[in-house]
Amino acid sequence: MNNHKMSEVTYKKSHFSRFLTGITWIASVITMAVLAFLVLFILIKGVGNLSADLFAPQYNSDNVSLLPALVNTVFMVAISLAIAAPLGIFAAIFLVEYANHKGKIVGLIRITAETLSGIPSIVYGLFGMLFFTTALKLGYSMLSGALTMAIMILPLVMRTSEEALLGVPEMYREASFGLGAGKLRTIFRIVLPSAVPGILSGVILAIGRVVGETAALIFTTGTVAKYAGIMDSGRTLAVHMYVLSNEGLHMDKAYATAVILLLLVLLINGLSGLAARKLTKGQ
Repeated sequence: MNNHKMSEVTYKKSHFSRFLTGITWIASVITMAVLAFLVLFILIKGVGNLSADLFAPQYNSDNVSLLPALVNTVFMVAISLAIAAPLGIFAAIFLVEYANHKGKIVGLIRITAETLSGIPSIVYGLFGMLFFTTALKLGYSMLSGALTMAIMILPLVMRTSEEALLGVPEMYREASFGLGAGKLRTIFRIVLPSAVPGILSGVILAIGRVVGETAALIFTTGTVAKYAGIMDSGRTLAVHMYVLSNEGLHMDKAYATAVILLLLVLLINGLSGLAARKLTKGQ
């Protein structure tokens, strides 16, 4: 009797497992189909509109050049990461290596990071405009936008770096301590190099968020179509595309800009993945 009941329970569990597997496959196929549709739509609409005028050195109403916005995008990514990456990585090191996953401070930091991750970008934009642009008198500038973006991507970099550090086997640390290395030397010579691929994945996600952001940057950086210094107003590629589509006068150029934006993200992801593999092999 008991064997009959056990076999019946096993039968039900196997059917439930198959049902969950099927749901997972369906969700995966739908996700891939949506991604493929978006990519194909952008390529079909935009590739035919690519021209040399889009890469003219200076922007004007005739060529609607995206080159200034492209340079500004790279500049914005560099400044934002220069601020957020060290803070996020060192915060993760503190949580994993020194705080030992316990205590009220650790809990407070994690709750704060999760809360910051869930705030809409438009709220960040309003905060950046009120605090950096107005209160600190930085004006509409690349610095205001970069500081706002650094706050946005900081939780992402911190959490992914924390997970990467937690993924390093404990035996690595014990072996290093056994050879006489100190805490700091173990972290920078053993733990961090082993966690580089995971940390880079967080940096890649952060770059993608900076490159694709519009709302926060419109409120803090502005929409001026020119090469911008750190205290100048300027527009990134995503803002450039938004402005063109909002005006409705250069939709063909907006689709072409979307293609360049897509290629830029793919290039950054490819280079980051290559760097992660090189660093992993070099260990």
